[in-house]
Amino acid sequence: MITELNQRSREIFRLIVDAYVATGEPVGSRTISRRLGMALSPATIRNVMADLEEQGLLYAPHTSAGRIPTEAGLRLFVNGLLEIGSLSEDERGSIEAKCASSGRSLQDVLGEASTLLSGLSHCAGLVVAPKTDRPLKHIEFVSLAPGRALVVLVNEDGLVENRVIEVPVGVPAATLQMVSNFLSAKLVGRTLDEARQAVLREIEDQKTELDELSQRVVSAGLATWAGSSGQNSGQLIVRGQAKLLEDVTALSDLERVRALFEALETKETMLRLLDATGKGDGVQIFIGAENVLFGHSGCSLIISPFQNSREQVIGAIGVIGPTRINYARIIPLVDYTAKVISRLVG
Repeated sequence: MITELNQRSREIFRLIVDAYVATGEPVGSRTISRRLGMALSPATIRNVMADLEEQGLLYAPHTSAGRIPTEAGLRLFVNGLLEIGSLSEDERGSIEAKCASSGRSLQDVLGEASTLLSGLSHCAGLVVAPKTDRPLKHIEFVSLAPGRALVVLVNEDGLVENRVIEVPVGVPAATLQMVSNFLSAKLVGRTLDEARQAVLREIEDQKTELDELSQRVVSAGLATWAGSSGQNSGQLIVRGQAKLLEDVTALSDLERVRALFEALETKETMLRLLDATGKGDGVQIFIGAENVLFGHSGCSLIISPFQNSREQVIGAIGVIGPTRINYARIIPLVDYTAKVISRLVG
């Protein structure tokens, strides 16, 4: 449809959407007249707005002269007129620093990424966390400080999990290396739960040649891993839900947001989010009713998958907010954050 609009109509439509995204209020002809670079009277602008309304791109929410874009209009704007911004070096550096995984579990990193997107976008940030119940490929213990060691887990998807555990003070580096070799030989190819059960069974049956100190290190590591077994089915992490209430001005708006919160609490939502992002490359944009997940809530979803080293989609990260979300600002934020997460897990 964008090709059917002349240059004047495109510019007026773009200014209307820009003003609506900035204020959330209906936009009148006088506002456009002041912002327009060409000399057009408010009457001429009103005629163009009437034509855009007839084409289903604008509508009047009430009896005022102002107009706001329809969901079809917003889609047209995103597909044909949106000028996507770029992130500054400081913003890129901030995202990378916040997502740095050193000494933290993947769940912590993803939670931090969701909080970061919420703060930068002033909307709700969400992450579909990957399943962790995959066979292991590599296990290693690294000494950090007296009484502390880093456990590095890599599964067959290339997902890296770093966790800090407590170990007996004075454990020599040779013992940590022996523990790493023992676990690598016994556990590679097994899932986390299978690995835990197999090793504990061997220790209890005293079939291993590990000394008491090494057994304590192994047990400490296994106990730490077991703490996340409830997350093996994946997890939907949402941060900043309260920001979705900031623009609520009517009871009907509140009801839509309540319906959104209910949708976010279901496991089905998580699976469908992954399915939606896995069907396309890069950032996916769902506006209002286009979004089969949250269509009744009047929200837009901007989401991008993150991948493992084999370029398989294992999770997704994004932002959900009102349809007047700042698309130009948020699309590059989501895109870059997803790339950073992909690099970390790959």
